[in-house]
Amino acid sequence: MRENSPEDTPAPDDEGLTESTSAAATSAGSDDGSDTGWTLSESGDDAGWTLSESAPEDVEALDAGPHPDGSLMDEPPLTAETATVVSIPPVAASASVGSGFPTHDATAPAMAAGVGSEEPLHPTAHGSGGIGAMFARHPRAWLVAASVAVFAVFGSGAVALGAAVAAPEPGVPVAVAALGETATPTATATTPPPRPVPSAELPASALRTCSVAGLLNDSRFGTLQAQVLNAKTGELLFERDPSTASQTASSMKVLTAAAALNVLGPDFRATTKVVAGTEPGTIVLVGGGDLTLTRLPSGQEPVYTGAAHLDDLATKAKAAYEAANPGTPITRIVLDSSYFSGKTWGDTWPATERGTGWLSHITALQVDADRANPQVFLSPRGEDPIGRAGTAFASYFGNVPTEQGTAPQGAAELASVFSQPLSTLIPQALIPSDNSLAEMIGRHVAIKLGLGNSIDALAAAIPQGLQAYGIDTSALRTADASGMSRNNAVPPSYFTRLFLKIHAGEGNLGIIRDGLPVAGQSGTLNYSNRFFGANAVARGHIRAKSGSISSAYTLTGIIDAADGSSLIFAIYATGNVGSGARTAIDTLATGFYKCGVNLSNT
Repeated sequence: MRENSPEDTPAPDDEGLTESTSAAATSAGSDDGSDTGWTLSESGDDAGWTLSESAPEDVEALDAGPHPDGSLMDEPPLTAETATVVSIPPVAASASVGSGFPTHDATAPAMAAGVGSEEPLHPTAHGSGGIGAMFARHPRAWLVAASVAVFAVFGSGAVALGAAVAAPEPGVPVAVAALGETATPTATATTPPPRPVPSAELPASALRTCSVAGLLNDSRFGTLQAQVLNAKTGELLFERDPSTASQTASSMKVLTAAAALNVLGPDFRATTKVVAGTEPGTIVLVGGGDLTLTRLPSGQEPVYTGAAHLDDLATKAKAAYEAANPGTPITRIVLDSSYFSGKTWGDTWPATERGTGWLSHITALQVDADRANPQVFLSPRGEDPIGRAGTAFASYFGNVPTEQGTAPQGAAELASVFSQPLSTLIPQALIPSDNSLAEMIGRHVAIKLGLGNSIDALAAAIPQGLQAYGIDTSALRTADASGMSRNNAVPPSYFTRLFLKIHAGEGNLGIIRDGLPVAGQSGTLNYSNRFFGANAVARGHIRAKSGSISSAYTLTGIIDAADGSSLIFAIYATGNVGSGARTAIDTLATGFYKCGVNLSNT
């Protein structure tokens, strides 16, 4: 994985950010209020900010605020289920509230008791003299009727009254239902249904007002995908197309490391050994998939600090052979690299990556990951890693001839040495983005799972190794273990869900968290083309895995935000992209850092 190259040196004229600072910069989480190159613009209210490299155009509006009537809608609206219903007996009245009762007509048949009843309320013999006479003759009944009508209007409201009003037929007098001269109405006792309440009181969601909308239209992104979660709660804060599986570049190494920790365990070590050959004078150097084995003499450290030394293995093997075969010199060395099989170079890996020092042929027997200089990380790699290892080993036995072959079945072991444990190898792979080491780890995962020992076995091995974390792996497409291949595809949302577990240190995943590059401090995030200029404010606060191939640039990991919160994030820039995508990604990640949990999804 080429994480940096000479042409990636920052060019302030075209890569740097404009130096404009709002007086409110400190409010958005700046460490000192002087992080030039950022503009924080108000976007609707005093707490809403838009982050941009320069004055943003067409910034999206903030999320909707409180309800238009000023309420926060803490109570549910009144519905048939939540209203308390009181049953009121129907009361006949005129069609217009407040128009009074119609004059009683003695010649018309009276309405019966109850709506639609033909039974007269009062005998016709009493019907003369108009309203005043009727009231004089039956004052108690009229007062009761009036009281009921008033209760219906003012106690139950217009809706209940409308349900209780019957429009009279033309020319037919209206009578109050079911009231006698001396009858006293008795209120009907009703028990309102219990008001539904939620089983648990849910806190109101905070309105997030810090927007990064002004940073999203940067053409350097190509196709942008991203997702941000609150590390503490898992709450989604921001996303742009997070579910589409896309090229990962070197972020794939995080998945390889997580699968290995589950399948192999943190104490796993790769073994290189020497066994007796089938003929006198022959020994076999058996590669066990330890690409970190060094040809430097003991006492000198290679790129892989703490690696096993070839001279130590040779010394032990010579002593054991001479003890078992006194007087018989070693005259031939067989080189066995059969622990890995198949092609040694991925189908889509650029051959130029060997010359630039980013990747070696993947063989089970090699030293220093086939570097020309064991102490230089980006030292050129060769075309025959097995031969280089054999030549170095033979030098301890008088440069006897070597040949490639396999060890005899059940051959006696003469000596062995071991790699550093996986807990050490993972940071050594992640921090500088070591492709060869990642491919080595991936092959061991496939072998342990019984799925094969070739690069092709990784397609099933990595997803299977990740299943223990309980995250759906159906969308993953795995072509290699390092991310060099453009045929890898993983959704950004898979990374954020996995990083939630990494941040929490679930199982052994804390090894990954502690083994990531830190912006401005270590590994690929400490290059001069990362987090420079105005983005330097995020240095020391972003711990993440970067990825860079010609068609994809990615950054996935953890942000310790300016407001004291922790965020989980993944950013992809794919398609028509160049090295400038790194700066666009860093700028957006810095925006996330400034916003913290106040980050808006606008």
